Amino acid sequence: MSNITAAVIANRNKKHFLGVPAPLGYVAGVGRGATGFTTRSDIGPARDANDVSDDRHAPPATKRKKKDEEEEEDEDLNDSNYDEFSGYSGSLFSKDPYDKDDEEADAIYDSIDKRMDEKRKEYRDRRLREDLERYRQERPKIQQQFSDLKRSLASVTSEEWSTIPEVGDSRNRKQRNPRAEKFTPLPDSLISRNLGGESSSTLDPSSGLASMVPGVATPGMLTPTGDLDLRKIGQARNTLMNVKLSQVSDSVTGQTVVDPKGYLTDLQSMIPTYGGDINDIKKARLLLKSVRETNPNHPPAWIASARLEEVTGKVQMARNLIMRGCEMNIQSEDLWLEAARLQPPDTAKAVIAQAARHIPTSVRIWIKAADLESETKAKRRVVRKALEHIPNSVRLWKAAVELENPDDARILLSRAVECCNTSVELWLALARLETYENARKVLNKARENIPTDRQIWTTAAKLEEANGNIHMVEKIIDRSLTSLTVNGVEINRDQWFQEAIEAEKSGAVNCCQSIVKAVIGIGVEEEDRKQTWIDDAEFCAKENAFECARPVYAHALQIFPSKKSIWLRAAYFEKNHGTRESLEALLQRAVAHCPKSEILWLMGAKSKWMAGDVPAARGILSLAFQANPNSEDIWLAAVKLESENSEYERARRLLAKARGSAPTPRVMMKSARLEWALEKFDEALRLLEEAVEVFPDFPKLWMMKGQIEEQQRRTDDAAATYTLGLKKCPTSIPLWILSANLEERKGVLTKARSILERGRLRNPKVAVLWLEAIRVELRAGLKEIASTMMARALQECPNAGELWAEAIFMETKPQRKTKSVDALKKCEHDPHVLLAVSKLFWSEHKFSKCRDWFNRTVKIDPDLGDAWAYFYKFELLHGTEAQQQEVLDRCISAEPTHGESWCRVSKNIQNWQFKTPEVLRAVVRELSIPI
Repeated sequence: MSNITAAVIANRNKKHFLGVPAPLGYVAGVGRGATGFTTRSDIGPARDANDVSDDRHAPPATKRKKKDEEEEEDEDLNDSNYDEFSGYSGSLFSKDPYDKDDEEADAIYDSIDKRMDEKRKEYRDRRLREDLERYRQERPKIQQQFSDLKRSLASVTSEEWSTIPEVGDSRNRKQRNPRAEKFTPLPDSLISRNLGGESSSTLDPSSGLASMVPGVATPGMLTPTGDLDLRKIGQARNTLMNVKLSQVSDSVTGQTVVDPKGYLTDLQSMIPTYGGDINDIKKARLLLKSVRETNPNHPPAWIASARLEEVTGKVQMARNLIMRGCEMNIQSEDLWLEAARLQPPDTAKAVIAQAARHIPTSVRIWIKAADLESETKAKRRVVRKALEHIPNSVRLWKAAVELENPDDARILLSRAVECCNTSVELWLALARLETYENARKVLNKARENIPTDRQIWTTAAKLEEANGNIHMVEKIIDRSLTSLTVNGVEINRDQWFQEAIEAEKSGAVNCCQSIVKAVIGIGVEEEDRKQTWIDDAEFCAKENAFECARPVYAHALQIFPSKKSIWLRAAYFEKNHGTRESLEALLQRAVAHCPKSEILWLMGAKSKWMAGDVPAARGILSLAFQANPNSEDIWLAAVKLESENSEYERARRLLAKARGSAPTPRVMMKSARLEWALEKFDEALRLLEEAVEVFPDFPKLWMMKGQIEEQQRRTDDAAATYTLGLKKCPTSIPLWILSANLEERKGVLTKARSILERGRLRNPKVAVLWLEAIRVELRAGLKEIASTMMARALQECPNAGELWAEAIFMETKPQRKTKSVDALKKCEHDPHVLLAVSKLFWSEHKFSKCRDWFNRTVKIDPDLGDAWAYFYKFELLHGTEAQQQEVLDRCISAEPTHGESWCRVSKNIQNWQFKTPEVLRAVVRELSIPI
């Protein structure tokens, strides 16, 4: 019974909600404010901490999975992502695979959207402009609001403009604030009157009037504690003004005595010359002061201190410092010299005299003392006084000799060499002033005293040569080398060569040659002899010491008589720097040692021919035939010699023999060219037809055949010849150009372009073909097409000087300079670009620069005939006769063979006998002045 009662009581006390699920939204402890906190791990990253989870009793994994699914659905299908027209913005099928059909569908929809957008674009743009205009009308800019007022400013006159008050103008402020309180300073007389009926000459600082007097009752100023006597202030001011006026006025006339120039000069002298930081000066001053006090016997410290003050403009302080330094270091010549430099001239003499008393053996002090004297007599007196104290000073003896006339100088030098017997300069100076016999004695004594100096020996050799004793020169040089070697002196080849060059410059030719012969083999390895001697000869030629170079070549040829390269170098040296006789003598020796060298024979024959000795030239060539029976060059040289001297039958016979013994393409070409020049066209064509059958790959034969047919007005045959020649010689650039020019002259411009295009395809990156194609368009008047082709050409051949030169003058005048700069960057040393720049300066009338650039052009490429022609034409118009003759002589010496205009004249068959001057003048006549 008791058990039943206990169970009933327990059920009665049991809460009805125990064991049942919690209602929706129930949170334990909310009613009494005992809610717990929630962490991120409980609610996940997409939940707010204050949200109440409906599934808080579910397992954590289930809750998290369900929560992620709901969030994903909410993200895609919520109301914020829904549009009545477009639907949901997210993808409803993002979980499905994306295949090719989907990609194709997306592409179709994108194209439709793009098409629809293009349809609406015009309407949308117009709508945007209208909205913008409406907005600007409702809310105009400040600039637009004042536009009408700004336009009316055009009618404002200068007077009205000048009356407009400036911003912050005091007059304007006064007008704006007319009732502002005004303060006017009162004069002393008014203040000293009776104020308030009382007679007083003082002013109470606490009164309001004290603010009108400067320095009284002013904040921040020292205010007197007692009364202020205004009369005394006025009297003191008047007294001060009188003192200032008396300083600048003359007491008699009342005129001003201030020198305005001197006043300005004094002001200028007060400006410090040092522009650095004042703190650096103070630091340096303190540092140097510390050095002086620590070690007062250190002269550089005193010198540095004085120079610091000098730099900062305090010259007097610098003088005082340096004199104190001289007192502390009485034996320092640097200090005395610095003191003399800082002092005025008169004071400097006294300072240097004091220094000479303290340091009588200082050469620098005596030299400074002589420099301070203005008269020659006083200088002599100082130098002689110095020599009494320092008789072995070479510098003092030289200074003394410079002040004397030649006779007195010889006497002084006689004494000088006794005191300074090791000075080479004094011995040589004495030898120059003496007679021949005495000079020999002087030099002998010099050699005894100084046996290790080479200058004494070379001077003795020059002395003997100057007096006609040529046989003694070589002996003296040989003895010098022996003596110097015995005395342990190393023989330096470079120094002796330099000595030889100096001897040649002084006119001692035999001496220089003797020196070269004596030292040329010293210190040279056997395997390096040839190259070393060639370098020595080129060095001498570069130094314009031609007499030194000749014995070098002579010695090298004596050691290597069969070396053709040395003979050629020696021959070119004689051709450029020697005489015709010396060249011919050298060539005779050369062909004797090198009979198989054709060029040596040809140089000898040409030298005789140029001198007008045609029989001698024939004799040389006949000897050359014997030594080289089948030489093409000798055959052709003989033909040229005969043809140039109008011996045409002799030339024909020689060519016939050459075709029989040495049938080469050049021989066939020269044979046909001779007949062409003599207007034997049929014979020339027969020879050419035979030649092209035997030598089809020699392009000049095809070119000559086509040109002869053009001259006979057989243009179709010429075109066929060029076409056949291009098939045989597709790499011949002139053949392509001749073919294209023929079609252009026939008026078939399209075919000319086609030929040049085929030529560029067959020979890529050839600038000449591009240039010809551009010029075809320019001659046709199609400048735009030519400019386009030029751009393509420069892309394919960026370093082609011919193209850049043409491009410069294709530009308008203002753009040419920029184009020339670009051309020089790409082709700095190209002669065509340099020639174009020269013409550009000519067109701008900058004649001096034009001449300089012409010289640069012909120096870089002396074989470019066009440069010589333009240079000569420029000198004919703007140069003197001497300049014209100089250019002509240089051109004849260079013998140019290339250049577009040059070859057009020189290759013309009608000008086949033209020499270089005639070709030059003919080209000049064809050239036009650059504009």
